[in-house]
Amino acid sequence: MDPEAARTARESLDLAFHMSNILDTGLDRHTLSVLIALCDLGLNPESLAAVVKELRTEPPLPPPPSSATPTTSTAPSFLP
Repeated sequence: MDPEAARTARESLDLAFHMSNILDTGLDRHTLSVLIALCDLGLNPESLAAVVKELRTEPPLPPPPSSATPTTSTAPSFLP
């Protein structure tokens, strides 16, 4: 990407992020950038908005088990 195009893209994202903050969407800059890129690829913005809303209503996943904590396998062992 040439420097002028990169500057224009950055300014556009800055403007969209500012508007997002005014509307109190709760989207961070990276998420907004990904959503804009998906729209640029032709995905339906209303469908993306519905997915974001749905993901926000789902409870968070539990944290993965710590590598320091030994895990026990429930699978049968075929080794002697």
